[in-house]
Amino acid sequence: MAKKPIVSDDSVMISLTNVEKIYPGGVVALQDVSLEIHRGEFVFVLGHSGAGKSTFLKLILREEVATTGRVVVGGRDLSKIRQRDIPYLRRGLGVVFQDFRLIPTMTAFENVAFAMRVTNIPEREIKKRVPYVLNLVGLAGKARSFPNELSGGEQQRVALARALVHSPPIIIADEPTGNIDPELSVEIMELLKAINMVGTTVVVVTHEHDLAQRFSERIITIDHGEVVEDAMTERGGEAL
Repeated sequence: MAKKPIVSDDSVMISLTNVEKIYPGGVVALQDVSLEIHRGEFVFVLGHSGAGKSTFLKLILREEVATTGRVVVGGRDLSKIRQRDIPYLRRGLGVVFQDFRLIPTMTAFENVAFAMRVTNIPEREIKKRVPYVLNLVGLAGKARSFPNELSGGEQQRVALARALVHSPPIIIADEPTGNIDPELSVEIMELLKAINMVGTTVVVVTHEHDLAQRFSERIITIDHGEVVEDAMTERGGEAL
């Protein structure tokens, strides 16, 4: 039986407290960052290239460890988590990347199914779940298509389906519209918004201010490694 993802019932899904990250050579990527993201929020993390967004993401995924401070995801302190438990932590996070990261020799169905097979999900469950998720992202007719037969927007939808297939409580999208045109960018954001509407916490890491203003209820802005603004939009209420 597959081990369940590590997920807490606590309403705080992601928490950073006085976090600093210094890379070898003394490069300060993040400094004194403190924030909380709650269950069901739709949050944009904005910043220019080199602002610290990628480091923020790597800390949440436990690809990097904070130099000082505390990072908690799904109720787990990531400085204390055992190495062998990191894959299970990540299964509680659906991650969508800018470059899609699809396996070119696999069809859309197989790319999504692969994410389930590596966690030893029974084939009967895979055959049931994958078509459902592909339909959810509007790709019911593309299950047998290979990545090179799909448009950029369709490839991103496959990547989104792969992130959704485990029904994770948190979806993290890293520059999800970076390789697709503006019209398709809106479609992807509308899909993420629909996913959020059913209770999934969504965090979009991007440099695209216009999309953030259009879709997000909360915008966190990082500049030179610091959180310089954490505010609600008109849909979310008053500034924090």
